[in-house]
Amino acid sequence: MPRFAYVNGRYVRHAEAAVSIEDRGFVFADAVYEVCQIQQGLIVDLTRHLDRLDRSLGEIRIRPPMPRAALVGIMREVLRRNRVVDGMVYLQVTRGRAKRDHVFPSPEVRASFVVTAKSMNPAVNAAKYAAGIKAITVAENRWGRVDIKTVGLLPNVLARQQAKEAGAQEAIFVDADGNVTEGGATNLWIVDKVGTLVTRPADHGILKGITRTTLMDVAEKLGIAVEERRFSVAEMLEAREVFVTGATTICLPVVSIDGHTIANGHPGMTAQKIREAFFAVAEKTAI
Repeated sequence: MPRFAYVNGRYVRHAEAAVSIEDRGFVFADAVYEVCQIQQGLIVDLTRHLDRLDRSLGEIRIRPPMPRAALVGIMREVLRRNRVVDGMVYLQVTRGRAKRDHVFPSPEVRASFVVTAKSMNPAVNAAKYAAGIKAITVAENRWGRVDIKTVGLLPNVLARQQAKEAGAQEAIFVDADGNVTEGGATNLWIVDKVGTLVTRPADHGILKGITRTTLMDVAEKLGIAVEERRFSVAEMLEAREVFVTGATTICLPVVSIDGHTIANGHPGMTAQKIREAFFAVAEKTAI
C-alpha cells in the first residue's frame, strides 16, 4: 500500500512529497516538530503535544500554520489515508521558503507544514520491554535550548550512531559537571536506592517530554514518589532501575550502560507498572 503525506496544502504520495530547496527548514534547520503515538486507532496525548508545538513555535517566533482544529483534521486525514492503527504521526513546521539569509524573511513568508504517518508493529516494542536495552554515555554537546523541539538534531544523530556502533540502542548525554541530562531521543529516569523515581528537572537542559509529563501523572496514581533533581553517572549506575521514555516507546528499561549491568540485568518492576498503567491515564483522541 502506498504511503501518503500532507505538504503545504496537498495530500501527495510519500515518495513524491517535496519542499523547496530554499525552505528554511532545509537550509537552516529553522523548524520545529512533534511526534504522537497512535495506539489502537487513538492519538495519545494529543493536547499536550500540540500545546508544546505552540510553545516551540512561539520560542522561535514562527506563526502557527493554521488553527488547531484544521491541523488536527489534517493529522486525522493523513492517518486515515495511511491506514495507521498502531504507529506514529509526525508534524513539522518551518519558517517557510525564502532567499537564503540568516535573518528572518522580510516581509514574513508563510510557514511550511508537513505531516507524515507510518504504522509500527507493537510486538517490536514488546520485545524491547521484555529484554531491556543497552546504552552508552556521551558528552553533552548540544545547544543550550534543547527545551525547544527543533529539527536541529545533528548532535543527537551522531550520539545515536555512536551508540549503534557500540552495540547499544541509546546514548545518554552527560553534562560538564558529570550529571546526566537525557537520552539522544528520550528522557531518562532512575529508581534510586530508596525507591524514589528520579529525573532531571525540565529546565533548558532537557526537553520537557510529553510522555515524561504523563508518566508523572501515572506515578502519582500508583503512589510512586517522584523527585526532579540532578543525578550523576555514578548514581545512575548504582540505581535499582534505569529507563527511558518517549512518545513511541513509552517506558523502556535500560539494563546495561557502558558495559555496566544495571541492578540484576533485567527490566525492573517500576517500569513495568508504569507502562501497564500508562494508557489508562494518558489522553486518547479518536482518529
